[in-house]
Amino acid sequence: MTTAGRRHRIASDTTAAALRDALVGLGIGRGDEVIVPSFGPGGPADAVRLAGAVPVFADIDPRTFCLDPEAVEAGVTSRTAAVVPAHVFGHPAPMAQLTELADRRALALVEEGEVADDAGAVARRRAHARFLDSALRGVIVPYTAPGAHHLYHRYTVRVPGNGRPDRDAFAAALAARGVRATVSVPVPVHRMPAHRSGDVLPETERAAADTLSLPVHSGVTQRELTHIADTCNALGGLI
Repeated sequence: MTTAGRRHRIASDTTAAALRDALVGLGIGRGDEVIVPSFGPGGPADAVRLAGAVPVFADIDPRTFCLDPEAVEAGVTSRTAAVVPAHVFGHPAPMAQLTELADRRALALVEEGEVADDAGAVARRRAHARFLDSALRGVIVPYTAPGAHHLYHRYTVRVPGNGRPDRDAFAAALAARGVRATVSVPVPVHRMPAHRSGDVLPETERAAADTLSLPVHSGVTQRELTHIADTCNALGGLI
């Protein structure tokens, strides 16, 4: 393992095969562990397995949905070689804290690069998000950490109540009223057959059960946004 204290940035659209190559290039392989998120796409975990290493899943910060540095540190063992964080829904991972942790524990930190978004599209999404932040009641709106620049690739709310049953009923009620919401992470990666593990990730499980993404893409009109807010508020956040 030749990774100590090194930070590496890869393209935001990197495939699992390309990430595998980056890990192999760092000397990471059989006998190593790499800490990855479970809340999000399976690409990082796939890449770790392709490199011959073992993915270890760490829990998330329930506000940002990104890796929780404390959970990452709790998962470090003598076999840990690297951490692969992800920026989730457009909220950046806590790179300052993870960099400090990686330096202190002599780990590689493999970071995805910034998404090359059109500035105008980002500005519109942020404006849409601000409107929904102020208009929505009964659901928990997205959180932005101090100093972070949220890109709002998805506007993901949390539906209070009994987890998945209430979230799914809420999504169905929205759809019946013409609002198309999506479940961004139907199944956490550590629950998928290819990566099933005994990792205990309570915040990841809760987020997968109660989150729902509302439309904020740059093509959404103000009338549509108002309809989204009014429809959510009429449902009261809980079926």
